[in-house]
Amino acid sequence: MSQITSPLPADKQKTTGEALQGTVIDLLDLSLTGKQAHWNLIGRNFRALHLQLDEIVATARTYADSAAERAVAIGVNPDGRAATIARDSRIGGLDAGYIEDGKVVSAFTDILGGIIGRMRERVQVTEEADPISQDLLIEITQELEKHHWMVQAQR
Repeated sequence: MSQITSPLPADKQKTTGEALQGTVIDLLDLSLTGKQAHWNLIGRNFRALHLQLDEIVATARTYADSAAERAVAIGVNPDGRAATIARDSRIGGLDAGYIEDGKVVSAFTDILGGIIGRMRERVQVTEEADPISQDLLIEITQELEKHHWMVQAQR
């Protein structure tokens, strides 16, 4: 069986791989949580928030794929299996059933804020380890911060 070799030394590959794996977990769970809120949303701001959640989900799915592909490119196998997400996610879950728009805004302000904090840590640890992966993490963080601003503005 052939393997993908890494352009990075082992220690830098490990650091970068962990940052990318954490990103994959955060973004895949964000996409799942976003869809859960999207389907069960109620309230006066239903339509706008319903559409905004789809935008957040699309961003999360696109960048989860980019982070996973970057991991493979440096010789690290990403793990996006449901069991891995359930075990490793740091995103709090939403209650089952209908969820009012104000609660969705509060929840997603907190969820995005938490992810952004972890993304900024990942940006820092990859600065020396792999500036190319760091560039991707910066781009992802920029998009998440835009969504955070737009959700938070509805409080």
